[in-house]
Amino acid sequence: MKKIIIIVVVIVIVAVLGALGFYFFNKKTSDEPIHPNSIENVEKKDAGTATSTASIESIKVIAQNLEIPWDIAFLPDGDLLVTERPGNLLRINPTSGEKISIAVPGVKHSSEGGLLGLALHPQFSQNSFIYVYYGVLAQNGETKNQVVRYDFKNNSLQNAKSIIENIPGAIYHDGGRIQFGADGLLYITTGDATRSNIAQDLSSLGGKILRLNDDGTIPSGNPFGTAVYSYGHRNPQGLAWDAQGRLWSTEHGRSGLLSGLDEVNLIESGKNYGWPEIQGDETRTGMVAPAMHSGARSTWAPASLAYYDGKLYFGGLIAEGLYEVTIAGNSVSNLQKYFDSEYGRIRTVRFGPDGFLYMTTSNRDGRGEVRTGDDKIIRVDLKNLTKTSR
Repeated sequence: MKKIIIIVVVIVIVAVLGALGFYFFNKKTSDEPIHPNSIENVEKKDAGTATSTASIESIKVIAQNLEIPWDIAFLPDGDLLVTERPGNLLRINPTSGEKISIAVPGVKHSSEGGLLGLALHPQFSQNSFIYVYYGVLAQNGETKNQVVRYDFKNNSLQNAKSIIENIPGAIYHDGGRIQFGADGLLYITTGDATRSNIAQDLSSLGGKILRLNDDGTIPSGNPFGTAVYSYGHRNPQGLAWDAQGRLWSTEHGRSGLLSGLDEVNLIESGKNYGWPEIQGDETRTGMVAPAMHSGARSTWAPASLAYYDGKLYFGGLIAEGLYEVTIAGNSVSNLQKYFDSEYGRIRTVRFGPDGFLYMTTSNRDGRGEVRTGDDKIIRVDLKNLTKTSR
């Protein structure tokens, strides 16, 4: 009888421990307190994050069956240039869906790394310059990221010029967004390459937002006399300027069981954004807390950023949706969510010259549920979306 009782007790204990393990592994949360500007409190003040409905006319899939599309740029004739993470640059006609594929030489694709950011020179119509950010295998066997400029002519990449090299790389936390600001300078986000300490190291290019002249030289106004513009970043992947010319960025927070604490930051020259020393609403002299964060109980995994009419928009990978926040002074508020799990993982969002929002899905990156036609580029008319309370 004693043996039976012991066996039953052991079975119950194993079952309870298994259930607890499953819970903590999947909840993407922690028992940390809710901070004042975390999204948990923002949601309470704003009576709930909103989801959305849309008419069929508001949504159009303009390209599908893509291989992890990462970034979009718009050519003067209306065609799209799109990077695919395995190493392909696509030219896509948004009307016919016709695709031309151009291989980018030397790309090392591994997990989050590969062919990432894409930018056209502000005078592209005159010089045909495009810039791409991608990972390569260095001579010592390490992964490094770099930005290369090409002449894009006759659907080919010509006259490669290195803009910056030796950006720390890894299978995770590669940053990768590149974009020209209104000042004509090139801004580049870099991740900490899973080595969090380098984000505070001003001699490293990892965990930073960089700023360069279009030829790769250092602008005279950079705060440290190097390519570094701001530091203390974990894995920033969004850049956008508001109507006042201020730079905003989105950044991935912590990973694993203690997920959450994703960020929206107002970026200023020379500032330290705290990773890994502070997170959420934590403060420390000389470090900047985020304008908004997701809180310890929510994970966006924000992978982009775009500005339009007083609002910022970003894709959510884990959250599987499109987010909108309203700029309020030096902060943001009124978080809204569109397409909750409707299209899966949303990575890049860009506003096109036609005024529509273009977004890429990322369901074939090994972390999502692949749906018919994935991956896609979807054109959205935001004016016809209706928000409904969740």
